[in-house]
Amino acid sequence: MTELSPFAIALHALAAIVWVGGMFFAYMVLRPALGALEGPQRLRIWATVFGKFFPWVWAAAILLLLTGYMQVFVDFGDFASAGLHVNIMHWLGVLMVFLYFFLFFGPYPKFTDAVGREDWQTAAMHLNVIRQIVLTNLILGLVVSGVGASGRLWP
Repeated sequence: MTELSPFAIALHALAAIVWVGGMFFAYMVLRPALGALEGPQRLRIWATVFGKFFPWVWAAAILLLLTGYMQVFVDFGDFASAGLHVNIMHWLGVLMVFLYFFLFFGPYPKFTDAVGREDWQTAAMHLNVIRQIVLTNLILGLVVSGVGASGRLWP
């Protein structure tokens, strides 16, 4: 361990809280609350929400990768010495990042373009794809968080 290890662990945890917590809030609280609104208004709000949240996801994803790899190679030496829980977190985390890249560069620009053109049917179709990716990443993020919180205690 280095003097930076506690700092890296704290940043890693905070980045995970921002990303997974944001997805939980969006999916479990904001989505149902917006359901009572008319389609165009709801879609405009989502476009604004994503525009505010996605820069935080970029920061979180980058921090998670940097601090995760730092911990693996500085604190453990390699993945083989890090333990099963670290390997599970790594591969599920990489999958989450790839899903986010797909979301950000695939349906998200199509969604924002459709909202800008007021093509509500197309915007709703792309929002549904985004919703499915967010749900998948939320589930993966909760699993990764559980593994991260309990993994050191595994036999």
